[in-house]
Amino acid sequence: MTNVVDKAAHPFATPNVVFQTLATASGKLVGVVTLNVEKALNALDLDMVRAMTAQLNLWKKDPLIACVVLDGSGDKAFCAGGDVRALYHASVTAKGQVTEVAKVFFEEEYRLDYLLHTYGKPVLVWGDGIVMGGGLGLMAGASHKVVTETSRIAMPEVTIGLYPDVGGSYFLNRMPGKMGLFLGLTAYQMNAADACYVGLADHYLNRDDKELMFDAMATLDWVDSPALNHQRLDSMLNELSNKVAIPKGESVLAQHQQMIDRLMAGSLEEILGRMANLASTEPWLIKACNTLLAGSPISWQLIYAQGQLGHKLSLAQCFQWELTLSVNMCARGDFCEGVRALLIDKDKQPKWQFADVQSVPRSVIEDMLTCPWGEDHPLRQLH
Repeated sequence: MTNVVDKAAHPFATPNVVFQTLATASGKLVGVVTLNVEKALNALDLDMVRAMTAQLNLWKKDPLIACVVLDGSGDKAFCAGGDVRALYHASVTAKGQVTEVAKVFFEEEYRLDYLLHTYGKPVLVWGDGIVMGGGLGLMAGASHKVVTETSRIAMPEVTIGLYPDVGGSYFLNRMPGKMGLFLGLTAYQMNAADACYVGLADHYLNRDDKELMFDAMATLDWVDSPALNHQRLDSMLNELSNKVAIPKGESVLAQHQQMIDRLMAGSLEEILGRMANLASTEPWLIKACNTLLAGSPISWQLIYAQGQLGHKLSLAQCFQWELTLSVNMCARGDFCEGVRALLIDKDKQPKWQFADVQSVPRSVIEDMLTCPWGEDHPLRQLH
């Protein structure tokens, strides 16, 4: 990146999040946030969330900052999700109880996501490589979501006994047809064309265009008006998009929208029956089907319930709904077993609490959806 100034002048910087500002010809600055945990695929922990929130709030008020860019270090991932190990250890120790660790992590992560959604100034996410879970929560909040030929985007929570949180209740339910439900239940990995089709990306560049993009940002005529800055950034990205060497290609999801709608129609039991008896030679669909069928029955129920929310909840209400669900699933759902099997013991043999969807009592689902704080919800005054 050229024209970077005052690398060490950010009080909220940590080794895991680097803050820089890019000088521009207009005299304005572009704030650059780099997630800096390359070995962990830039997974988010609480300290990173706090540092980003503090710095973004500072830049939001700074008239010199015209735009913010979020990026990840290394060439494998923007951000592969949240660092769930601390959540796992706290939840195992306090089995059955909502922990302060879970409450604080999810509350502050969702506040950060909400801040991005409502930032006002342009926020660009460079969604190169893996963008999953909490990483997708950051990208979904950005006004300018850039993907590349290496982007691999998914909400894989069904595999660890969770559900697509970080605003998934909002953005999944605004996708074409039954696509959001399909992505939530199957953890399907989208490419750039898929992400553009479902609205999780709006610009496509090649990985090698990153420096060109920053150079163009440095020469852009940034002004005091966020609305004009949004337009100018859009125009610049569109211009670069027209010159890419590697084309975006076709979206598998777009080509199969009608089939996906048919697979995801009806009750949860009908969907699972259809997927269990699926006869397909398409590798992408076989993988999606196998991932779904290996997932947690509690997760299936709650992902289906999430899909029934439709458009009726505001963004703030979605995050409130999710905080209740997330802490309860850590306490009494399949989260601990899912994380144990995938990340702790790595045997990939989770023993879910219930063998199939019919075995999950309605009371368990109602319990998961019951707010543990009553009227005193931590996100009740989200702003």
